Amino acid sequence: MESLSTLCYIENDGKYLMLHRNVKENDVNEGKWIGVGGHFEADESPEECLLREVKEETGYTLTSYRFRGIVTFVSGSGVTEYMSLFTADGFKGEEIPCDEGDLEWVEIDRIGELNLWEGDRIFLRLLVERESFFSLKLVYDGHDRLVSAALDGKPMEL
Repeated sequence: MESLSTLCYIENDGKYLMLHRNVKENDVNEGKWIGVGGHFEADESPEECLLREVKEETGYTLTSYRFRGIVTFVSGSGVTEYMSLFTADGFKGEEIPCDEGDLEWVEIDRIGELNLWEGDRIFLRLLVERESFFSLKLVYDGHDRLVSAALDGKPMEL
């Protein structure tokens, strides 16, 4: 089974807007810090999903964004997730409370101190180090443990 989603790191003043997932019951991301985004609705493109999800979760309308990569998550649950990864550096509107957790602007060089998924640490680093589009595959053991990663089809050292 497949799942399609988007994730966006909105940048402003050397900070990313991060979402601390601490609200929803039975949330696979509970306690983790992630970007904003969510699952595709019927017939949406990655960009349409991105714009809708960012607006729903933050109140912001993106005015400048880039499609940075595709991340394939294999979780051991039988569902493979294909996540379209974006960064954004332009937005308008007023921030609203998010019903999935607390939004907080965090300095990019301090993101690593947060409670993150191990694989997120890899693609957050790639967003800083690489201008070019990338494909990242992350395989988890069914829990929180990352067991393998491949960048552009080549295995990575963990």
